[in-house]
Amino acid sequence: MTPCKRGKKAPTAAGVDRIGALPDEILHHLLSFLPAQEAVRTCVLARGWRHLWKFTTGLRIVEFEGARSVQDVRKFVDYLLILRGDGGLNTFEVELSEFSEDDVLYVNLWTRFAVFCKVRALTLHLHHNKFLDLEGLPLVSRELRTLDLRGVCLRRAFLDFSSCPTLEDLKMQYCQIDVDKISSLSLKRLSIIFCRSDQSHRVRVSAPCLISFTLDSFAGRTPLLESMPMLETAVVELGGACSDFCHSYRTRGFCGANGSRCVYCFSYNDESSNTVLLGAIYNAKHLRLISPLGMVIFARDLKSCPTFNKLKTLLLNGYWCVGPDFDALTCILKHSSSREAHSSVCFRVHKVEMKGSYSSTEKPTEISEHLKLISVKYNVVDDRVLQLLKFMCTFNIRFSFE
Repeated sequence: MTPCKRGKKAPTAAGVDRIGALPDEILHHLLSFLPAQEAVRTCVLARGWRHLWKFTTGLRIVEFEGARSVQDVRKFVDYLLILRGDGGLNTFEVELSEFSEDDVLYVNLWTRFAVFCKVRALTLHLHHNKFLDLEGLPLVSRELRTLDLRGVCLRRAFLDFSSCPTLEDLKMQYCQIDVDKISSLSLKRLSIIFCRSDQSHRVRVSAPCLISFTLDSFAGRTPLLESMPMLETAVVELGGACSDFCHSYRTRGFCGANGSRCVYCFSYNDESSNTVLLGAIYNAKHLRLISPLGMVIFARDLKSCPTFNKLKTLLLNGYWCVGPDFDALTCILKHSSSREAHSSVCFRVHKVEMKGSYSSTEKPTEISEHLKLISVKYNVVDDRVLQLLKFMCTFNIRFSFE
């Protein structure tokens, strides 16, 4: 039997612009995801598209068809901003690889233009072997909510956000931070990743409403944190470029332990606070504290740090597991006696995992019975691991392999 033929669909009317038939507000939003050059090119699609690009809700100034530097795009961007006008923006993004000294003024003008257009999310990413200097004047915006910076130099009052009352997210990567203070009463999430400061004094961080804080591989003197009572999660990883290093560590231990003096240890807090980091983040529920050997910050902070009363999870590395006395480890466990919830501690010594827990049937110790779980990860059982396990057993911690 000859198979029956399917009926043919009615032909679509030629030349119908189905996308162009969408409401203008949707088209403005869709065009904002395109590089600005591509968005402008849509003006040749049809008469109805001629002016749509002028009203996009976002502008993306990014690398495009060989245009990698600020100089390659600045003439285009200048005309773009003039023709577009000062209509509102949700997002403004600049991401380029190269710039010259002559380009610095243009990037600063573009940034101020975006703020003038009431931008909500501002991104400046410069991938170059030197930092681009941003003006030292503070931003003034009641609409700015997110600020993402990379490859820029921040000076004077730029990081004073007292005139940005709705700013909630600040992320800085590979930036030069030469300011006295980072301050905001509205900031909720702050990330400082692979940044540096060449100042002789510490950068102060005043953000009392933070709920999430990340400090990773900061070069120079570690920033000094002020109180963060609402903090929930904190990640602090001190890198090898941190200048808070005790040069006497390998021969005599940390300065102060034996009455000796060291400029890095005894001036570590600028004499303005008892702690640099831990005194501000002790309210966090989840902590990750990583440091190379020889850094003084955590060891000195613990001497004046209050108890981590809300702590639920704590991730440490081998810095805390130095025998034979394990002073730093003992101190951090004493300070981690959470009464609100059971807490767990994870030591990343290597890769394989072994878990342990507090034994309530044994004689109580100075380590809190609220400590629910301890996890030790390693790949080779060497003397260092054996010393750690033996030490933990003195606090009624019983381990099992999984």
